Amino acid sequence: MSLDFTTLDLLRQNHPAWRLLRSDHAPLVASFLHRVFVAPNVRVMAQADLAEALEDELFGLRERLGEDAFPKPALEYLNDWAGNDKAWLRKFYVQGSDEPHFDLTPATEKAIAWLGTLTERAFVGTESRLLTLFELLKQMSEGSETDPEARIAELHKRRDEIDAEIARILSGDIPLLDDTALKDRFQQFMALARELLTDFREVEHNFRALDRRVRERIALWDGGKGALLEEIMGERDAIADSDQGRSFRAFWDFLMSSRRQEELTELLDRVLNLPPVAELRPDARTRRIHYDWLEAGEHTQRTVAQLSQQLRRFLDDKAWLE
Repeated sequence: MSLDFTTLDLLRQNHPAWRLLRSDHAPLVASFLHRVFVAPNVRVMAQADLAEALEDELFGLRERLGEDAFPKPALEYLNDWAGNDKAWLRKFYVQGSDEPHFDLTPATEKAIAWLGTLTERAFVGTESRLLTLFELLKQMSEGSETDPEARIAELHKRRDEIDAEIARILSGDIPLLDDTALKDRFQQFMALARELLTDFREVEHNFRALDRRVRERIALWDGGKGALLEEIMGERDAIADSDQGRSFRAFWDFLMSSRRQEELTELLDRVLNLPPVAELRPDARTRRIHYDWLEAGEHTQRTVAQLSQQLRRFLDDKAWLE
């Protein structure tokens, strides 16, 4: 995206994240939504529960700041935050319930994540990020190499390096990461782990946007039903086979492996018990971060399945077919 004046001016006027940061109520909105949705990894909350939590928050603020600080009822604030002019919350009805539910919009989560980067950090690591970038470049280079001899040569080189490392360890030379390197890598891990959770809401948002475009195409279609069905089914395949769909499926397949889950649990337990990492006082939820990924992924899977079912019902509507 080009960061020219016109683009930034349009973003300032129209983007929900920028509107949140400009709002006089930004401290209330960001702190409350972070505590209720982001920190505990909650994806959906019923209106009554969310309004009750906000009412408690407002009561505490009025005690400190005076009765005029936030004069409106909690539900009025929630509906205001979910309005099209703000779009900080998504208000919707879940299947089988007549009570409204709320979730964060991706823009709100981005704004909250950015606010978290403004605080001063006692330690800023750079080595692990450089190593991650270098490893990504290697993977892209090796994964796109079509010459069999070149790939075999690279594998031989890697095998020689492993053999040399085994020989060093057998001779008593065991290289260990120092405390600084451990803290650096753990900070990088936590940043990526949080970003991954943030990405799920954007993935869901993009799937819903694709679904809306399909429905608009159905509503405006003036050709034959056979051609429409062919067009729509092709669009559903395009959603599943898009870059985002394939990436999400690969992530899900990897994480659904019981062997991978056990490995992640063991690795997290071992790393969190290292003294240098314990000094950083990581959040207690870090020990189950992979289960948070699973919960968020399951919610995204359910959303995609629901969209497919709703689209089928939309296509099967008798009145429309007649």
